[in-house]
Amino acid sequence: MKHLLKMLYLSREEIIDILNLADQLKYELKHNIPHPHLKGKSLGMIFQKASTRTRVSFETGMYQLGGNPMFLSSNDLQIGRGEPVQDTARVLSRYLDGIMIRTFEQKEVEDLAKYGSIPIINGLTDFCHPCQILADLMTIREFKGQFNGLKMCFIGDGNNMANSLIVGCLKVGMKVAVACPEGYHPDKQVLDFAAGYGDMFELTDSPLKAAENCDVIFTDVWASMGQEGEAEKRKIAFKGYQVNDEIMAVAKPDAMVQHCLPAHREEEITEKVFEAHAKEIFEEAENRLHAQKAVMVKLMG
Repeated sequence: MKHLLKMLYLSREEIIDILNLADQLKYELKHNIPHPHLKGKSLGMIFQKASTRTRVSFETGMYQLGGNPMFLSSNDLQIGRGEPVQDTARVLSRYLDGIMIRTFEQKEVEDLAKYGSIPIINGLTDFCHPCQILADLMTIREFKGQFNGLKMCFIGDGNNMANSLIVGCLKVGMKVAVACPEGYHPDKQVLDFAAGYGDMFELTDSPLKAAENCDVIFTDVWASMGQEGEAEKRKIAFKGYQVNDEIMAVAKPDAMVQHCLPAHREEEITEKVFEAHAKEIFEEAENRLHAQKAVMVKLMG
């Protein structure tokens, strides 16, 4: 593994390897065992999209690993004023030991990896969110103990979260059911991948059907960053795609709920369901720190 660009590029073995290291790093942090694996190394963090969890978890993680995190706003970089990505990649490769980028186009992340000579980490694009999914898988394994035999259900927009969840969960051996309204399906590239898993994958327009007997329920906001102008249109399209008591009633009695946050209570998820599952949702948020530290150690250590 040279980069973390999207879940499609990771093997099952690489995913499990990252999760095992994440578990170890989490244990060491909780027991005050230092792990300065990246002492003297620098991570450049390019942000073209706003962030809470991504910025704080990467900065904190790099600090805990003994390295130097460097926040690079697109407003301050020449890349935000027209410098080609390939030039930025080649310059930053001479200063830094790794780059994390949170941006819009997947091509921008791929180009950084193509033209640079240091590890590139995808902190989020419109196509996928691999760091979040690694944290999600880490959380599922913590609460459920394994992946085999589990069913994951995603209800909502076939966005970057859905794209990455489908790939990540199928690769580790989970069944996957996704409920999206017509016109909001996951990316064709992801659906083509999922088709290779036969009846392990199901795409439906019925949230109740997708949630039936599932072990883990995921949802996300109906309008992601950059889609604010579609908010009202999307509220109409996603009516009925809410994680609520009706959905929980058809899932397994011990089903867990995950949300990548921020959550819009009473839209994609009710206040009641969110608070009933707050423990696993905020453990999921914490695990961004541990999973990303594992990725940085694997790539930069």
